Amino acid sequence: MSRRRVVVTGLGAICGLGNDAPAVWAGAKAGRSSARALTRIDPADLGSRIACEVRDFDAEALLGHGARKLDLFCQYGVVAADEALRDSGLDPAREDLDRCAVITGSGIGGLNELETQHTVLVERGARRVSPFFIPRLMINALSGNISIRNGFRGPNYITASACASSSHAIGLAFRAVRDGDCDICMTGGAEATITRLAMAGFSNMKAMSVRNDDPERASRPFDRDRDGFVMGEGAGMLLLEELGHAKKRGARIYAEVKGFGMTADAHHITAPTPEGKGPADAMRLALRDGGVDPERVNYINAHGTSTPLNDAAETRAIRTVFAGHAARLSVSSTKSMAGHLLGASGGLELVLTSLMAREGVVHPTINYENGDPECDLDYVPNEARPLRIDHALSNSLGFGGHNVSILVARFDG
Repeated sequence: MSRRRVVVTGLGAICGLGNDAPAVWAGAKAGRSSARALTRIDPADLGSRIACEVRDFDAEALLGHGARKLDLFCQYGVVAADEALRDSGLDPAREDLDRCAVITGSGIGGLNELETQHTVLVERGARRVSPFFIPRLMINALSGNISIRNGFRGPNYITASACASSSHAIGLAFRAVRDGDCDICMTGGAEATITRLAMAGFSNMKAMSVRNDDPERASRPFDRDRDGFVMGEGAGMLLLEELGHAKKRGARIYAEVKGFGMTADAHHITAPTPEGKGPADAMRLALRDGGVDPERVNYINAHGTSTPLNDAAETRAIRTVFAGHAARLSVSSTKSMAGHLLGASGGLELVLTSLMAREGVVHPTINYENGDPECDLDYVPNEARPLRIDHALSNSLGFGGHNVSILVARFDG
């Protein structure tokens, strides 16, 4: 079978910037930080006491009583998938549901449920542990619940590769549609790790910012004074669709997905290779997969975590791949505003990259104040920029040495 063209026809998002895709997009274009002092947990003994929390989220109002059977990460993911489906205009009742798939990602899954039920076990005994504990905890509950909710009977699974999880999912969803395994695939990721255990763990490994007195300026990717990432949470979901199917039903098309590359560093469980070989190879593979020369790319949504090692390594990787063209690239980091959604970050970032391709504007990297000699690209500092995107890459790099790059293009018909 010849390769089929794959397009994005529906978007859904929730994070600290807003509770739906339009609100998230408005916040990103405005360059608004969503980082604040922690409110949901006691932060007193934590090293990092700030996060990009989702606010005013009422799961039962959005999902009904069934929300009680879902961990918070799954609530976020199902709500974002519902939004993406509505946004696409797709009516499942009119589709061959055997040709509709769900492939999603999450780095950690039901951590809120794990912590809650462990406390119940210790304080009240085994008989008081909820019978819903396992269905809430399991990471594949995200794909399973989206499938059940919509009757999608095609390929259904979840990927778990730390901060690359949802980008792996999107890449595999792209391949599934392109190669004819399905016509429609709901993809993306969700994460909810603003818990005491997760915040303590990441704080104690010195991965997160301790700019606790100035949270809105704490996430500063590529800036000389960056000191770690700011925890985020939420979900980003996209409906991918075969082009002919989308055109037949008159769907609005945000962007075209054209390539997918993935590699491993084989170097260290948490640190990237200093020279950025793994990310560079992933970008090259995505370009080769899409049949696109590097000079046709003019925007990169960087992994851009605001950690000293990652930002320098990713910059080197971009320079390796694009050589002299690197100076002409616009590069920005969603995490400067939304924080780091871990396994959901790639989903959220591709939602925004798709919107940027459609609307011809790229969001900024905020809090970029002092240049770093090791980070010497154009990071779209502090203000959004009009840009007619030809092709864009969205990068995700995860603990474990996982590297993913997704190639998307402006859709012109």
